[in-house]
Amino acid sequence: MSSNTIRNGDRSTNGQGKHNALKPGTHKTPAVLLRALKVLRIYTGATGAKGCVLEQNGLPIPEMMEELLDDRNPCLFCIRHRSRAEQPVAPRDFTASPCHGLHCDAVKKASHYGGSYIYICEAGLMFWTCPVVRNGEFSGALIASGFTGIDVEESIRIMLSFAEGGADAEQVRAMMTAFPHAGADRVRALADILLTCAQSLSEAGEDYHETLRRRAMQQAVISEQLALLRRQYPEGGPMPGYPLDKERLLLSALRRGDNETGRKVLNELLGVLFYTNPDEFNYIRFRALELVVLLSRTAVSPGFGESAMLETNNRYLKQIQEVENIGELTDALHAIVENMAGQIFSFQGVRHAAALQKAERFIHENFTRKISLGEIAENSGLSAPYFSTIFREEMGENLSSYLNRLRVEKAGRLLTETNLNLADIAGSCGFEDQSWFSKIFKSFTGTSPGKYRNQGGSRNTGVSENSFAEDLRAGEGNGDRGNGD
Repeated sequence: MSSNTIRNGDRSTNGQGKHNALKPGTHKTPAVLLRALKVLRIYTGATGAKGCVLEQNGLPIPEMMEELLDDRNPCLFCIRHRSRAEQPVAPRDFTASPCHGLHCDAVKKASHYGGSYIYICEAGLMFWTCPVVRNGEFSGALIASGFTGIDVEESIRIMLSFAEGGADAEQVRAMMTAFPHAGADRVRALADILLTCAQSLSEAGEDYHETLRRRAMQQAVISEQLALLRRQYPEGGPMPGYPLDKERLLLSALRRGDNETGRKVLNELLGVLFYTNPDEFNYIRFRALELVVLLSRTAVSPGFGESAMLETNNRYLKQIQEVENIGELTDALHAIVENMAGQIFSFQGVRHAAALQKAERFIHENFTRKISLGEIAENSGLSAPYFSTIFREEMGENLSSYLNRLRVEKAGRLLTETNLNLADIAGSCGFEDQSWFSKIFKSFTGTSPGKYRNQGGSRNTGVSENSFAEDLRAGEGNGDRGNGD
């Protein structure tokens, strides 16, 4: 939203301490909101709902003021009977409404999530609202009502209690019976129609509202990751290091064509970055750029040549460089991962795709125990020597390195998330003994299992900050992807 966006409970002063009463003729209503008024007239006529167009400050546009001052308007009733002001409240001053903050907050939520938002007032009236956007900026909102979410008799009782004996019961009954009860399905449908109206007005890209919804969902998932990290790494204690293990898990998932796991791991990776680098957006963006480089290098295949890779890589890097906040960065990375997943997926166009898929499935189900090349090859339906050759060609590393990497990733999680001793972790991850486990673990992480646990999963402090992506890829060529860590 722009700097003029509504604020919850803001009484919209004019900078001199006086409330804006929105008298007709005092200012010019934006053209997009005048169009919104025409659309709203059609909407209310077709649905039987009642509606209003709100400006950026959360108050009705002046062109609607006369009809809002109708004595049959429950909101006007609340202004008159619930303001508790020492002096009579001017009817036009809708900031005096006790629900003004409620409506403002609802519009904020609708704008944040890029859709409609349904809510209920203290009197039981159902409301739904949708933002109107122009050139990517919040311009106002559509808001509608016309139904109660509770029994109408209960709404009448509540309204009479607001008046504390200062209202005629028959008049209140006549007013509230014009607002029949409506079920959740009907209100949801009415809100969806209103959203369609708002989208038609919103002079933004067709996917603007969808983008907002997607980003809001991503933020919710990462917020869960941050909450988990706060529990695992309390303030003042050791912090997790850069999650190189998450990068490997991401690549592994994308190689298998497992996009769902890839999205989950990407969110976990971003959660660690955001938690350990608060208010360091430039550094986080730098790490995102390196991740894009790593993904683009991994995407090189016989069907995706170097020139095409460079062109795609440059386009993705430009996307990351142009983002301006965490929400945009998260959204861009998710889109890039989705777009590159098909290029990274190891089995697309591979002659023995079915065999490799069977092998990987068997490996991921059994790598926590000792398994042999013969077992894996047998499950793939190929001979051991031939399977070993095509696995190295298609997966970019030999089988033993691949197995050890999976085991080290599993061990790393057990070290930081459980209190199991090293011998038990070694056994549960498929290592022959604790000594061998320690040796392999250090070759991948640059540190011993005990030190890794004591540091909360952080890596060797001597790791290069600038070239880890290249080191990681270089490690694939010699069968030990951990040497660059």
